[in-house]
Parts: sequence; structure tokens; C-alpha cells
Amino acid sequence: MTTKILISRRSIQLLRILVSFIFLVAGFNHLLNIEKTAKRIEQASFKGIAYFFGEPQWLIIISGTVMLTAGFIFLIGYKTKWAAIVLMAVLIPITLTVQVGQITTLGPLFKNIAILGGLLFFILNDTSNLLK
Repeated sequence: MTTKILISRRSIQLLRILVSFIFLVAGFNHLLNIEKTAKRIEQASFKGIAYFFGEPQWLIIISGTVMLTAGFIFLIGYKTKWAAIVLMAVLIPITLTVQVGQITTLGPLFKNIAILGGLLFFILNDTSNLLK
């Protein structure tokens, strides 16, 4: 048995737009502040996660580009589920590398957990039919 839950179309659009802005801003920050971001990785407790994937400067450029691209696709509502999956795949290693294991980043850690919840909403729900 399936329970039907009614959700406002506008609230879904607003959630998608607001979550996408986070990634657009973060993507620009990655690309405009590569050295500053690399220093944050170097100071992180779990910097080994970043080094596992490659050289931090290249990872910053790649993740910034991916966040901008997928963030824009997410913003306009095209292939929303896939854009959310890509954004989640970028968010998780960044969160584990920079924010886990540091008491000073508990606020940003839980902010990223909340963002993850927003992305999971679009991954787990077929919102494309609701917005047509």
C-alpha cells in the first residue's frame, strides 16, 4: 500500500534552487581560492582521504568544476536526480576530509549533513512528474 503525500510544487522548486546555490557558490570559491582551499585540506585531520584521490590542487579544480556544472543543472531542474547524485558524490569526500574529526567544524559538518538531506530528497523522490 502506498501513501500519497501532497507537497507544494513551489516548495520543491524553492528547495532545489536554494540547495543549488550552495554548490554554485562553493564551486566558484574552489576555483577562485585554490591555494586557500588546499591549505584547509592540508590542515584537515583526514587529509589522507583527499590524497587517496589525487593531488589536492587538481581535486579542488575538478570538484569546483563539477559543483558548478552539476549545481547549474540542478538549479534548472534538468536530470535533477542525477545532478543530486553527482553533487552528493562530491559532498561526501569533501565533508569527510575537511570537517570530520575537527571540533571547530561541527557547524559546517552538520550544515553538510543537512545539504545531504536535501540532495537525498531529490534522489529518493521522483520530483520531475510533480513539476510538470
